[in-house]
Amino acid sequence: MKDKDIALSAEHPEADMRHIVRGIVRRGLKPVSGKASISLRVDADVLEWFRAKGPGYQTKMNAVLRAFKDASV
Repeated sequence: MKDKDIALSAEHPEADMRHIVRGIVRRGLKPVSGKASISLRVDADVLEWFRAKGPGYQTKMNAVLRAFKDASV
């Protein structure tokens, strides 16, 4: 397939270097991630509420923390 035959759109844009690097198999190495692994204590009812939302609850918790950070002065 030649480059001219590849259809790009807003839904399927051309990959930039970040996407290419993340897609490379890095055998024996940890995946490239912009996230830090931490231990965080939260109230049990808060954790259960997020877990009840289903898979991805940690991502949802991160989104709430990011929104708080972005809203803070």
